[in-house]
Amino acid sequence: MSTSTSSTSAKGSPDFASVAPRVSATPRDEIDRAIAKLASRRDAWVALTPTERAELLERCIPKTLAVAESWVDAACQAKGIDPKSPRAGEEWLGGPMTTLRNLRLFAEALRQDGTPPIPRTTTRSDGQVVCEVFPQNTLDTLMWTGFKAEVWIEPGQEPTQGAIYRRKKKGETWQGKIGLVLGAGNVASIGPMDALYKLVVDDEVALVKTNPVNAYLQPFWEEAFRPLLDAGFFAVVRGGADVGEYLCNHPEIASVHITGSDRTHDVIVFGPGAEGAKRKAEDRPLMTKPITSELGAVTPVIVVPGPWSLEDMKFQARHVAGMVANNASFNCNAAKVIVTSKSWPQREQFLELVHAALAQTPARKAYYPGAQQRYQGFLDHYPQAEALAERTKDVVPWTVLPDVPAEKGEYALTNEAFCGVLAETAIEANDAADFLAKATEFANDACWGTLSCVVLIHPDTQKANERSFDAMLAGLQYGGIGVNCFAGVIYGLVVTTWGAFPGHTNQDIQSGRGVVHNALLLDHPQKSIVKAPFRINPTPAWFGDHKTGHLLGPALCRFEASPSFLRLPAVIAAALRG
Repeated sequence: MSTSTSSTSAKGSPDFASVAPRVSATPRDEIDRAIAKLASRRDAWVALTPTERAELLERCIPKTLAVAESWVDAACQAKGIDPKSPRAGEEWLGGPMTTLRNLRLFAEALRQDGTPPIPRTTTRSDGQVVCEVFPQNTLDTLMWTGFKAEVWIEPGQEPTQGAIYRRKKKGETWQGKIGLVLGAGNVASIGPMDALYKLVVDDEVALVKTNPVNAYLQPFWEEAFRPLLDAGFFAVVRGGADVGEYLCNHPEIASVHITGSDRTHDVIVFGPGAEGAKRKAEDRPLMTKPITSELGAVTPVIVVPGPWSLEDMKFQARHVAGMVANNASFNCNAAKVIVTSKSWPQREQFLELVHAALAQTPARKAYYPGAQQRYQGFLDHYPQAEALAERTKDVVPWTVLPDVPAEKGEYALTNEAFCGVLAETAIEANDAADFLAKATEFANDACWGTLSCVVLIHPDTQKANERSFDAMLAGLQYGGIGVNCFAGVIYGLVVTTWGAFPGHTNQDIQSGRGVVHNALLLDHPQKSIVKAPFRINPTPAWFGDHKTGHLLGPALCRFEASPSFLRLPAVIAAALRG
């Protein structure tokens, strides 16, 4: 049994601001000059045609490719990774590769006047529209064999695209604005990609404040986006919470987007301390500017009972271990709760294989501030915790929490660990259909946040329970659902949306409001679903035991910069050796 529930500890994401490292801040006069330059160019950005915007983004692609290796080397050094080791693949994929893909896909969308073609659109029996967004072409099909992705549109809405571009075609005009992006410290593409969304979808010039954890990325982002920076449409500054406060309250800043913690969001909107809590309770925000956000979650991995072979179990155990270990588990979409059926005969064997896969995954530097304190908090609540390696001052070992009660309010279900902890919980269910329904209710009601979740389901089980499985996908209140794949794929595809399930309020912000990425510029997305084969081949790049990530990453960067059949063999060669 746990020794505490959420009644004795605040739920949600960690208080990252309280443990943020000190970095040299951009001088205040330099910040003001950056804002003044953006202000002088915001109307010029609004006046650009879609083609002119596409040309600017396309000029950023070779610039990004040119700094990619230095960018990755810097991130590897900060995170304790040998840049020549397979693990460096994480930094290639999570940094320049995803940024290159975002630049290219937005440029393609702009060249189609903000309404790029949707491969297929269907309407469900209840009237909800589903857009099939991936694969989009033959190269996608070859690169991602068996993968499909959908964006579900909010009920009652049509699958319209590119709202600002449609309005401009009708002759509407408006003044330009400056959007502030408060970047995250964990994944290197978040800041620049959030800025691209501000520029392309929100029609605002973008000012990015780096997170203190990865302020070292500023020169790489500036060089990558040099055409936008020199034109006065993009700028980067650095600093801590004081700089963030100054920027949020600056009269020239029209809107804010934050990737981080719900606690930081609440401080921005309502202010700190008891007075801020009082304002939140009374819904009296200090900051009334529009704010969008991506604020993390306790991500469940729902394991649907079925006829899994030993090889199935070994593969999916490696899969789960990869979801935990990727980026040292400092991901908002990292696997945090594995949900099984108590009546599944293979449950114990599968969990043992997960433990073995994690134990075989090399330890990682706990580079994100506060990891040791957060880890200790979970050990204090769960004396049954099993560390699968040695804990040191630099390492939080992969650790499982067996037999966590599947109860609303449970500490491990309501507190985002943001370190290498995996809770294990089980649900009473009579059969697969019963489990699908109960797991949906559990994920929606007991797991904090609505950012992403994962469902692992054998194809025979899916086929035998088509209606129940469809009801699960419709019922899960998550912005991203990975079927047989890590939720990080939803982030990385870019044609999908990335953000919380709609409906959060300032009083209960959880995983945030709004989306990013969304390369097809859909106006009313509800959630994105990526469906993958049950056994993915070759070894997925996010697996902790991938052997050639450091080779696959550069090959993918070159491919995403300019996709072609000529660049495909290098990607396939690196992938097959993984």
